[in-house]
Amino acid sequence: MSPIEHLVTSGTFSLDGGTWEVENNVWLVGDEREVMLIDPAHDAEAVAKQVGDRRVTAIVCTHAHDDHVNQAPSLADRFGAPILMHPDEAPLWNLTHPDRLPDKELEHGQVLSAGGIELRVLLTPGHSPGSVCLYVPELRTVFSGDTLFRGGPGATGRSYSDFDKIIESIRDNLLSLPADTEVRPGHGESTSIGVEASDLHEWIRRGY
Repeated sequence: MSPIEHLVTSGTFSLDGGTWEVENNVWLVGDEREVMLIDPAHDAEAVAKQVGDRRVTAIVCTHAHDDHVNQAPSLADRFGAPILMHPDEAPLWNLTHPDRLPDKELEHGQVLSAGGIELRVLLTPGHSPGSVCLYVPELRTVFSGDTLFRGGPGATGRSYSDFDKIIESIRDNLLSLPADTEVRPGHGESTSIGVEASDLHEWIRRGY
């Protein structure tokens, strides 16, 4: 069994009075006994089917836009797993789940684990105030949420976002990763730090 599993779910993203159809990448990291869920969105039954009879160590939200957190409470209750999120995401989280708080706070440099695999939390604000990425050195992978995609940074044109901050986050915390690090984002196809590096430097030039 691969230590990284991938599921695509479909639904909507709503913010600032608009609603858009989206497809989200749901990531599972672990082994045959236990897994961590990263941004399990939209379709709780599909996610539960992928999990099977394994223990869920945590539900990690890279940020709190509703298309990333809409199923977090139901899955947390179903599997008895804690919801982990950076505290700066509270204003966005409360838009979707005003009567439910995440269970634990994420912080930069924190190490999470599932199935013997360690994931290091990288705080990467910009797309939202407390966006995080999860770096797995042994698998040469970073789960980038909506901070970095194939082709450039995540969107910063809506409430609670900041272009200068996302550029700073990418420069300081992602470009320093090895070039062969695979970037597994919240939407769309995967890429690598090396492939994106030249374009990222151009984004940084524009941002400063």
